[in-house]
Amino acid sequence: MSLALSDVKRLSMLAQIDLTDAQSAQTLDKLNGIFALVEQLSAVDTTGVEPLNHPIAALLPDLSLRLRDDVVSEPNRRDDYQQVAPATQDGLYLVPKVIE
Repeated sequence: MSLALSDVKRLSMLAQIDLTDAQSAQTLDKLNGIFALVEQLSAVDTTGVEPLNHPIAALLPDLSLRLRDDVVSEPNRRDDYQQVAPATQDGLYLVPKVIE
């Protein structure tokens, strides 16, 4: 996939970024370079390759990660916090509607 200069100009208009023609051309080159890299990565066959849980594990397979146990260490104080909230309902904070 590659972009055209009109695509960059449309994107800059949607993002409300004012680009000169030179900046648009430079951005086009950079974006097309990124898309080319993504296409190269997509072409690699990764069948049978297991994902790593940590990048250093590829270099040090005997590495044991120091992970803490997933246990609750703090008491549930939701009721205490919601007592000072302006409005709550069924354990949820009520906020004013800001989008019509």
